[in-house]
Amino acid sequence: MLRLARGERPVEKRDRVAGEEPLEIRVGGPGQELTQVAVTMRTPGADFELAAGFLLTEGFVVDGSEIADIRYCADVENSEQQYNVLSVRLTKPFDATSLQRNMFASSSCGVCGKASIDMIEVACRPLPEGPVVAFETLLELPELLRAKQRQFERTGGIHATGLFTPAGTLVELREDIGRHNAMDKAIGARLMAGQSPLHDTVALVSGRAGFELVQKAAVAGIPIVAAVGAPSSIAVQAAKRLGVTLVGFLRDDRANVYSQTHRIAVDS
Repeated sequence: MLRLARGERPVEKRDRVAGEEPLEIRVGGPGQELTQVAVTMRTPGADFELAAGFLLTEGFVVDGSEIADIRYCADVENSEQQYNVLSVRLTKPFDATSLQRNMFASSSCGVCGKASIDMIEVACRPLPEGPVVAFETLLELPELLRAKQRQFERTGGIHATGLFTPAGTLVELREDIGRHNAMDKAIGARLMAGQSPLHDTVALVSGRAGFELVQKAAVAGIPIVAAVGAPSSIAVQAAKRLGVTLVGFLRDDRANVYSQTHRIAVDS
């Protein structure tokens, strides 16, 4: 690439950029033909976790026991795409007619044509009243997350989701060019480890808090979602309806809590 700077001579040099490739997810039950349920633009890596997390947060499964097998498809027409197509076998029959839309996700906008909050509310299990997290603990999370963002350090163009305990211990971190993929990868890692629902978890996202992140967290059972950036209006509405504590602008020793404030403890 050519690096330009005012007052300096152009410089030819190598640069690292974030990887981005399509991933197709196909799902079927025992003995069934596979049905395409999603195509998402993602950063390659942790693909099985991404698929597992996606199936959970989009309501295709309720826990990891319903996923029998995940593998790359060996019968794709273009061999170069072998590692961009996943087949997922469920332990139960998969009702393809229940798909109300073609699940198409992109790295920029999340799942397009999202169903109403009413439909998502039905898919969510009730969230617990707790846990309660100290505000001082919450303030420490962005630095802990940033210190572990290896791909961001190398490329500067990638999102992250960190899953923490209420005491502030980082238990899972995943990065991806798509913020919703980073969330699905982190959730999927916990799901595949047998940890679901995630009622005792705080999720921190590196950018803004959009609607799709709130709904994914709620379906996964995560009661607290924090972001270093701003939330959207519909994200705030969804958090209030779904019982999620939504924290925005978590940086510079301050934060805004938009819903379910009882889960954040502040020393008086």
